[in-house]
Amino acid sequence: MEVSLGSMQNYFRWLLGLLFIGLAIYGNSYYSLEPLLYRVLGVIVLLSISTGILLTTIEGKGALKLILESRTEIRRVIWPTRIETTQTTLIVIVAITIAGLILWGLDSLFGWVTASLLG
Repeated sequence: MEVSLGSMQNYFRWLLGLLFIGLAIYGNSYYSLEPLLYRVLGVIVLLSISTGILLTTIEGKGALKLILESRTEIRRVIWPTRIETTQTTLIVIVAITIAGLILWGLDSLFGWVTASLLG
């Protein structure tokens, strides 16, 4: 089985990126007595480096492309107006209330029938 140089580089980048994530987790717990600000900054820096490395992998490039395409699709969405949102919200609230009342009535009915049968 032959492994190409590009594939080896991809595995190495994954290993390096995951190593930085592990280092952030370990460092955060190891330096637990240090001020929270320093630990948060350290984790952010290490995760940023890890993200930068992982975005250079084949899968990372695909993920970045998907995110950018998703942003383009979100811009094309026709969002509902405030009136449509309010009307839909009220319809949902009414439907939930009616369903709740029906279920409460059925529960009461079945409870009464069960109590009558069992004495």
